[in-house]
Amino acid sequence: MFTFLLWLILLILCWPLAIAALFLYPLVWLILLPFKILGFAVGAVLNLVWAIVTIPFRLLRLVRA
Repeated sequence: MFTFLLWLILLILCWPLAIAALFLYPLVWLILLPFKILGFAVGAVLNLVWAIVTIPFRLLRLVRA
């Protein structure tokens, strides 16, 4: 809602810039989409490596208990 209000203010102050932003936002989103997917994949791999590294410590904690 806040973003929409900011866009309306921009539309009142400078309508060509607001119309350009309206059309360019989906294009920018499409360009950045592969980087978001890559970030998700890298985060998943790092979580997997962290889980593999901490398995021995978790097993030791279970044996002690």
